[in-house]
Amino acid sequence: MTSGHNVGDPRPAPLPRNAPAASHESELAAATQRAEVLEEKLAFALEKLTHYASVENERVRLEVELQRVLTSPSWRITAPLRRVSAMARALRLVWGTIERQAEAQGGYAGALGYYAKALRRGGIAGARDRLRRLQSGAGFADRPPSEAVYSAWIDRFDTFGEAERDKANTIMATFARQPLISVVVPTYNSDPVFLEAMIQSVRDQVYQNWELCIADDASTRPEPAQILRRYAALDERIKVVFREVNGHISEASNSALSIATGEYVALLDHDDVLPAHALFSVVRYINKHPDARMFYSDEDKLTADGKRAMPYFKCDWNPELFLTQNMFSHLGVFETALIREAGGFRKGFEGSQDYDLTLRCVEIAGHDKVVHIPHVLYHWRIAPGSTAGSGSEKPYALLAAIRALQEHLKRIGAEATVEQVFDEPAILHVRYAVPQPAPKVSLIIPTRDGVDLLRQCIESVLLRTIYPNYEIIVVDNGSVKEETLSYFAQISEKSNVRVVRDDSPFNYSALNNRAVAMATGDYLCLLNNDIEVISPDWLNEMVGVACQPGHGAVGAALWYPDNTLQHGGVMIGLGGVAGHIHHKMKRGLFGYFGRAVVRQNLSAVTAACLVIRKSIYHEVGGLNEELAVAFNDVDFCLRVGEAGYRNVWTPHAELYHHESATRGSDMDPDKRDRFVSEVRWMQNRWASKLEYDPAYNPNLTLNPQLPLFTLADPPRTHILD
Repeated sequence: MTSGHNVGDPRPAPLPRNAPAASHESELAAATQRAEVLEEKLAFALEKLTHYASVENERVRLEVELQRVLTSPSWRITAPLRRVSAMARALRLVWGTIERQAEAQGGYAGALGYYAKALRRGGIAGARDRLRRLQSGAGFADRPPSEAVYSAWIDRFDTFGEAERDKANTIMATFARQPLISVVVPTYNSDPVFLEAMIQSVRDQVYQNWELCIADDASTRPEPAQILRRYAALDERIKVVFREVNGHISEASNSALSIATGEYVALLDHDDVLPAHALFSVVRYINKHPDARMFYSDEDKLTADGKRAMPYFKCDWNPELFLTQNMFSHLGVFETALIREAGGFRKGFEGSQDYDLTLRCVEIAGHDKVVHIPHVLYHWRIAPGSTAGSGSEKPYALLAAIRALQEHLKRIGAEATVEQVFDEPAILHVRYAVPQPAPKVSLIIPTRDGVDLLRQCIESVLLRTIYPNYEIIVVDNGSVKEETLSYFAQISEKSNVRVVRDDSPFNYSALNNRAVAMATGDYLCLLNNDIEVISPDWLNEMVGVACQPGHGAVGAALWYPDNTLQHGGVMIGLGGVAGHIHHKMKRGLFGYFGRAVVRQNLSAVTAACLVIRKSIYHEVGGLNEELAVAFNDVDFCLRVGEAGYRNVWTPHAELYHHESATRGSDMDPDKRDRFVSEVRWMQNRWASKLEYDPAYNPNLTLNPQLPLFTLADPPRTHILD
C-alpha cells in the first residue's frame, strides 16, 4: 500500500502545491462528507452494539430468575404433581395421534409400525416430534380428511361408474387426437398382488389406445417374470423387457422407455394403480392444450387395506413450488420426443430420477408447456419402505433430489444454493444470491402519527436488517402530534432516511405512487408502518427472489404478535374477491402439503410488505388510485401477472404485522361504504380472474366459512371435465 492514507481514511489527502483554490475546496468538501458518513456509521454500529448488549443482559437476568424458580422449595414439593399431569397429557397425545395415524395407515397395526420406525430412526425425540406434528395438524391445513369424509366425497363426486364410462366413450368420439400413450413401468421383485393390480388398472382404462412397457430389473424372485409373461401373452399391448443385470430404477426405466412407441409417455410405479379414467383425462387435456408437452394430475394414497386416503389436490403449474417438492410425478405424462431430447433417466439420481427428468424437460419445453389436470388420476400405494408413507423412508432419494436441483440451477445460470429446511416433510429451499454489488432498495412507509408503531417499524429495520444498501422514505400523511414531528426530525438526520410531507386526503395508492417517483432505488419495498422485522435476512431473501428472471411482486410471511399467520399469500376468489392463505395458522405448522412453509408462485401478495423491481412498478402503472385503501395490492399483482411476470410468496422472509393498528377495521361504519365500493370495483374489473385461482384447486372449497384446502362440496369441476 502506498504511503499516506489508508482506504476509507476520512482525512483529506495532501493537495498538489499549485492546485487551484476551487479544487482545494472541492476535495475538502468531499472529505468532510466522507467523515460525516463514517461518523454516522460508527454511531449506528454503536447503537446496534448497545441493543445487543441489552438483549444479552436481559437473557442473563431471565436465566438467573429461572434458576431461582427451579431451586425453590415450592418447585421441588410440586414435582410429583407435575409428573402426573405430564403423563396424563402425554397419554392423551399418544392415543389421539395414534388414532389419526391409524386413519392414514389403514389400522392401528400400521400406525404402531409407523411410530416404531420413527423411534428407530430418531429415537424418543424423533418419535415425540412426529406425534406433536400430527396432533397439531402439521403437514395439512388441519389434517387429512378422515376416511369416512373422503370416502363420502369420493362416492358423490369422484366415482367412475358405468354411466361415466358411457359418457366418456361419447366424448372420446369427438377427440381430434387419440395418440398412443406408452405407460412405462420399472419392476424389481414386485409383490405379485400389487403387480397384478397395477397391470389390471391399465387394462381397465376406458381409453384403449395405450401400450404398457415394463422392464424387469433382473428380479431374483420367479413370480414377477411369471406374471409378466402371462399378461404379455394375454394382451398384445403389454410389452416386457427382461434385464439380465440389475441396474436399479433409472436404468430399468430407460429399458422400459426403449420399447415405448407412443407419442406420449406416462410414468407408473410397479405397485401403484390408475383409476379407469386416467388416460381418458390425459388425452382430453392433450386435445384441450395441443401445444402442451407435459401433463400432471392430482393424486391420493392407498392404505394397506386398499382404501383411498390423503388426497393431494395440486395447484396449476407453479415453478417456485416445484423447486421445493416434486409436485409433478403422479400422474406425470411427457411428450416422448421431449424425454428423448432430455436424454431419458440419469443413473445416480435413483429415488428422484423422475424429479431430475422433469427439471430437465421443463428447461427444454418451458413453463408454459406444462399443464395440470385437476383430477385424482393416480393412487399411490402406502407400502413398507415406500416414500408414500414417509419421505424419510428413502433418504438417498432426498440427496438425489438436492443434487438434481443444484444441477438444474447451474444449467439455467441461477446463482443459488439448496438447503433442506425440514427433515420431514422433506422440504427444500433455494436460496438465491443477492447480486453484487447489492442493488439499492427504496423502503416506502406511509404513516400518520402513531409514532410508537412507526418507531418500532423503523428501528427494527435499522437494527435487524443485514441487507447493505437501502433507503427509507417515510411518507408523512398529515401527522400533527408533537412527539411524531420530533421523531421525524430525529430520524431525518440519518443519511439513508428521508421524511416527505404529503397532506393530501388519505389514499394508500396515491401516497405510494408519489413516493416511488422520488425513490432512488432499483427495487421498491412497500412497507406498512405497523410492520416489525423478525428475520435479519428478510430483505436479502426478497431481493434475491425479485431479481430472478420473470419474477414480479414478492411477498413475505407476516405474523401476528401472537405467532399466528396473518399473511401466507393471497387467494383470489375467496370471500368474493380475495383472502389470505393459511390465515391464523400457528407458527410451526406446515399447512396443506407443506404450502405454509415453502416458497411458491401466487396470484397476489399483500403490499404490507412487498418487494418489486421499480421498472416493473412503472411498467404496470403503479398502484391504482381508484382503490384508496382495500385491494389495491391485489389489483396491482393481477396486473403484474397480466404483464407476464410471476408473483412469489416466500416464508423465509418473516416479519410481525400489527395489522390495522392505526387505521381500524374496514367494517367500521364510516369505512363500510368505501370498502363495499372497492369490492364492486374489483368484481367488475377482474370478474374472470376471480372465478379461478391457478394457485388453488377446484376440488377445494372457497366457502369463507370453512378453512381453505377443505374438500369442496360440490367441487368446481366434474370427473369428466
